Amino acid sequence: RSTPRGAASFEVHATPAVTVHIIHSPGTQPSSESRWPLHPDIEVLVTIDATSRAVDDNQVKISYYDTEGRELAVAWLYLTCVEVSLDVDWSRSGRVKSKGKDKAKWTWGPDGQGAVLLVNCDRDSPGAGGTDSAQAAVRTPADLQDMSVMLLRTQGPSAIFAEYPVVLHVPERDADKVRVFHAPRGATLPLSRPVLGPEQLSYVLEHAGLGDSTFYVEGLAFPDRGFSGLVSFSASLLELPHKDAPGTPIFTDTVVFRVAPWIMTPNTQQPLEVFVCSIKQGSDSNEAFLEGLRALLRKANCRLTVCSEQESRSDRWIQDELEFGYVEAPHKTFPVVFDSPRNRGLKDFAFKKILGPDFGYVTREPPGKNVTSLDSFGNLDVSPPVMVRGKEYPLGRILIGSPLPWASGRRMCRAVRDFLSAQAVQAPLEVYSEWLSVGHVDEFLTFVPALDRKGFRLLLASPNACYKLFREKQQQGHGEATQFIGMKGSEQKSIDEILADESLRSDNRHAQRCIDWNRDLLKQELGLSEQDIVDIPQLFILRGSRADALFPDMVNMLVLGRHLGIPKPFGPVVGGRCCLEQRVRELLEPLGLSCTFIDDFFSYHVLSGDVHCGTNVRRKPFAFKWWHVVP
Repeated sequence: RSTPRGAASFEVHATPAVTVHIIHSPGTQPSSESRWPLHPDIEVLVTIDATSRAVDDNQVKISYYDTEGRELAVAWLYLTCVEVSLDVDWSRSGRVKSKGKDKAKWTWGPDGQGAVLLVNCDRDSPGAGGTDSAQAAVRTPADLQDMSVMLLRTQGPSAIFAEYPVVLHVPERDADKVRVFHAPRGATLPLSRPVLGPEQLSYVLEHAGLGDSTFYVEGLAFPDRGFSGLVSFSASLLELPHKDAPGTPIFTDTVVFRVAPWIMTPNTQQPLEVFVCSIKQGSDSNEAFLEGLRALLRKANCRLTVCSEQESRSDRWIQDELEFGYVEAPHKTFPVVFDSPRNRGLKDFAFKKILGPDFGYVTREPPGKNVTSLDSFGNLDVSPPVMVRGKEYPLGRILIGSPLPWASGRRMCRAVRDFLSAQAVQAPLEVYSEWLSVGHVDEFLTFVPALDRKGFRLLLASPNACYKLFREKQQQGHGEATQFIGMKGSEQKSIDEILADESLRSDNRHAQRCIDWNRDLLKQELGLSEQDIVDIPQLFILRGSRADALFPDMVNMLVLGRHLGIPKPFGPVVGGRCCLEQRVRELLEPLGLSCTFIDDFFSYHVLSGDVHCGTNVRRKPFAFKWWHVVP
């Protein structure tokens, strides 16, 4: 409104809950009567510290005066203060806090902020056919614990909210990634109808003005190609020009969640449970291996879960079928099994036998379901935490076996690679594994814990180290000692014969060059030095253009804390001991590691082995919180 004619100054008074702020330039000051001159650079700002109990219960009085100090007119401003606040655990403390700043912003790092949302991918509901996120209802209290709490606080006179509704809403781009349930006061389970989600973008709050309304938010999708993991929700106070109008926001409060990533655990994390498949019948029986494994697990004080032959449908390679990881929010952490697209005999095992209460499940399939050996999860590993050129990777880096960067060939499907990259906290690195017949990273590298330096060592299969060892034994007069080789389990070659075999030497020069290419890459991308790498003696033989291990591959080991289960190499016996076993002990025991060589006749036949490929380990999550990462 315009000021009255002849007005030269004004003063402002307000009821106690109202604070008046006069914004002015330094040169403009009030008179001795606390009256302010009418000047274009003066602004009056009023704020209210308390929610109104009645409509128009706060007033501001503005009096106008002429140059003689006579009051010319009075203007009244009637105010009603309502609170509309959407709140989440933005501080990541495990508790919902109100009055957060920049709630619409999600930031990484130890000083970051923003709420965390779990994909509800376990199965707490008895009898449910799939994961809980596939059920459009909340059936159990345990199901609620997997969700994040969101509070919508509305306070003020009911007459205001009758005229100005409060609407909770989600952007269309986010709606298929989340589902929201409302738990009104006195509500009992099940909560059968989501109020927001793939089929509903908005929800009008009933009974607004009565305090906190509790909502439970569940994630439906992990970060992936085209989805960063960020989802937002808003609460708006709307003005309706008439009953059927869509309304115009007067005020909007917005919060942001990030969906928790799937996190893979390295060998340096404490083992909790080892899964293995039992094959009892015929020449494929692994009963002898299981006995050796049980003895190792007793030393490591680790739980063993044996999958029956019926459950595995005689598919023993459980490492290739699945990978264990976890998801974490400030209020909840649980393991999640990642099921590979390999889909052989074990293809239904993770979904049918592992998915359950507080044990989640996720999978990715390529279009057309065309898979290669490189899609198996023996071709997936993760390093321990590293620092590379000043950048920290506190959760390690995922390693994926691939062709050379410029070459064609077999490659892990894009659906899996995109998923792993989108998790953002373990920066996948592709290494060169396609030179191998099976093509898995676990055939030439692994990580073991160590008591010094970075807390771990990278073990690399090394033909050079094997030839060096065999030459030493030849020079010591043990050239006639024999090494079992080949797929039949009966062929033997002496050290002299192996060293004289030029074709085999040529094969291993090629294998060593392939491993050295990876060695340089891993030193650069994991921040390693030569002192962080241990060369494990191993020979390979080319079958066509790709390589197989000549004898059981010792790098393909099972790591259970300081206890290692290593494939027995059936190497040359010198002085009553296998010289390969002895050399590996000399390399690893000074690191505080205990080596157990497991004799598995079947693994010896196929030269890969139950020791790693036939086992799978669920490990303890990192103590480090993933939201403290700075990607």
